[in-house]
Amino acid sequence: MPPSRPLPAALRRWAGPLAVAATAAILVAGVTTATPPAPAVSAEPAAVSPAAAPAATGWVGTWATAVARPEDGQALAGFTDTTLRQRLHVSVGGDQARLRLTNVYGTRPLVVAAATLALPGAAPGDVDPATVRAVTFSGDLAVTIPAGAELVSDPVALRIADDGDVIVSLYLPGPTGPATYHTAARATGWIGTGDRTAAASGGSFASTTASFWFLDGLDVRGAASGAVVFLGDSITDGGGSTRDADRRWPDHLADRMLELPPSHRFGVLNAGIGGNRLLLDANSPGQGDNALARLDRDVLTQTGAGTVVVFEGVNDIQQPNSQDDPERLVAAYEQIVQRAHDAGLRAVGATIAPFQGWRTWTPEREAVRAAVNAWIRDSGTFDAVIDFDAVLRDPDRPLRLRAEYDSGDHLHPGDAGYAAMAAAVDLSELAPRRR
Repeated sequence: MPPSRPLPAALRRWAGPLAVAATAAILVAGVTTATPPAPAVSAEPAAVSPAAAPAATGWVGTWATAVARPEDGQALAGFTDTTLRQRLHVSVGGDQARLRLTNVYGTRPLVVAAATLALPGAAPGDVDPATVRAVTFSGDLAVTIPAGAELVSDPVALRIADDGDVIVSLYLPGPTGPATYHTAARATGWIGTGDRTAAASGGSFASTTASFWFLDGLDVRGAASGAVVFLGDSITDGGGSTRDADRRWPDHLADRMLELPPSHRFGVLNAGIGGNRLLLDANSPGQGDNALARLDRDVLTQTGAGTVVVFEGVNDIQQPNSQDDPERLVAAYEQIVQRAHDAGLRAVGATIAPFQGWRTWTPEREAVRAAVNAWIRDSGTFDAVIDFDAVLRDPDRPLRLRAEYDSGDHLHPGDAGYAAMAAAVDLSELAPRRR
């Protein structure tokens, strides 16, 4: 299919209201054998029943990921004649969805010749054929995303459940050039040759991937009134959690959020990147731009965002070129809070968790962590504070993670630690800032 014309509309994501009134808010492309003809895809979304229309009429982000610059491997090579099938685990559901795609680190226009949304089928990688919906952009089935740009799709009528999964399939005729990606998805995706966007079976995909590709987020129109963005590093990204189990601490928090009355629910948007830092770009591929550099894209323009939770800093302390002056970290936090407030968002800060036993821990770095945590707790700069240091530390050895919460590397919690973190959050503190 020839590429469509580039969209003349705004090239960045379409953000919803920044402040809301209720509680807010590989990896190898393989060759595969031919498969039976795929089921037909509905290019015209089914009508949404007025009787089932949600109370809220605005768009809210229900899933997001933060992307990184492609520097090696599949990310640098990109894709040709490839379908990428990816599973998104959403927080809040709705009756309509919008897919957000990104080519922000691309070096050439990215042609997406076909895209579909669907609900999962019986086996991993399968989709329910009755739910397959074509995704369009300004009415076109194909779209060209300029280098450096992000685009949002037309609304797609698809009923998505709270705490549910959505399957995104993208056909890329390529060559794409370097591929904008999120390196550690903690979720299996599938790679196939040719256009398999409507294929019902995951068996038609020859290989798998552990990354998210060209995805920026998913918005829904439903009962939620806002979204909360979690800006963080590998601990927010779910390092040490069980793959394909959706046990990152924001996932656990989303489960708690769904126990609230519908009008108090919010989208949970995970903007964590493994290895990410506040002040400097990371040392390894896939670890992302520093938090100050990515704040606009990953936080301030998220759809319907009303609150940001900031849980970064340990990598500034423990990675090479480590930060030994706590005042510089304090200045970064102050910038994030100010910019969040200017955009109408509430800013919640989290203390840095213990990491004694991790390979780069030293008493000097511990002193920096202690000074930063004291400032987070006592300065009053953040609208609220989550004390993850207190939650995760061993009461007998407070510079270390509790053994039952430790994934084993003494830096990242495991599933039980992530559950404890989510359980400790006062959900009322995530309400949007009142202006």
